[in-house]
Amino acid sequence: MESDTTWDMLEGLDELDHRVVHALQIDGRAPFRRIGEVLGVSDQTVARRYGRLRTSGLLRVVGLTDPHRIGVTPWFVRVRCTPDAAASVSEALARRTDTRWVSLISGGTEIFCLVQAALPQGDDSLLLQKLPRTPRVVQVTAQAMLHVFFGQDLSPVTKAGWLSADEARALVVADAQAPAPESTAPYPLAPDDQPLLDALAVDGRTPAAELAEVTGWSQTTVRRRMSELRAAGVLYYDLDFDRRALQPALRTGLWLEVEPARLAEVGAALAGHHEIAFAAATTGTANVYASVNCQDASALYRYLTGPVAELPGIRRTETSPLHRTIKGASPLPAPSARTRLADADRT
Repeated sequence: MESDTTWDMLEGLDELDHRVVHALQIDGRAPFRRIGEVLGVSDQTVARRYGRLRTSGLLRVVGLTDPHRIGVTPWFVRVRCTPDAAASVSEALARRTDTRWVSLISGGTEIFCLVQAALPQGDDSLLLQKLPRTPRVVQVTAQAMLHVFFGQDLSPVTKAGWLSADEARALVVADAQAPAPESTAPYPLAPDDQPLLDALAVDGRTPAAELAEVTGWSQTTVRRRMSELRAAGVLYYDLDFDRRALQPALRTGLWLEVEPARLAEVGAALAGHHEIAFAAATTGTANVYASVNCQDASALYRYLTGPVAELPGIRRTETSPLHRTIKGASPLPAPSARTRLADADRT
């Protein structure tokens, strides 16, 4: 596969590593036995490969919640600072539990972050109170994320093609295939769910025995609740990468002002572009945000003047290269042998 982007290649990985990573992107909690059967290797081989990737800090499986499904609205927040303040403000934002990721853009003079409370009643003081009063903050703008076109359990790994369509289908779990609930009402989470969700956000492959210890539930209850949350579209699994190990040299934020009648069409087109790592509809004049990965400036130019320019209904575009990621892939504790290899406890 040839492209201006190389997110289908991770530094230092061989073909089997890439196939294991692709399998985990499809179902991060798939038993190593099932992955091995699909890939034609032993479960011990899969466990060793994932164990090495995780202990090296390259990636981990995380279990996350769909914010819209539980009634939480994420916000894209852009913070313009004086040049001497951006680093300290971004680090303060990264320490907050309600920021999902934090990056410096625009040559390091602007902060871009995703703000999301854990629960619908979560604290919104970051967005509404504290930032505007922070010294040397010049401007704060916020856009609500309305719909994800590409992201969550999908990533550039999904487009890499390391697994065939048949192999990918063999890895999809029944819960993930369940029809979407007819009701648009937020799915109610109980306070007792939070320890489970917190543990999965750290390690999506935490064995059921350890989850039972964290929650105080039986292993049967843990498995049943995870299955319910998966079937309801609340819980999904993703891969958290150490982005320093990913090859593309230029990551860029792309904001598009799109005619409302063309919004869904543009979103669907972006989702199919190899360069797109994430795309969503937002509030505001620029009503689409996308994260773009290209090998270099020339590749970005070709993408902007080619596939982006051909999108229908585009009124205006804005691009801003990512200068540095402050909060994203975090340092990982070395997992225990039981976490890496006790596949029998996983569902």
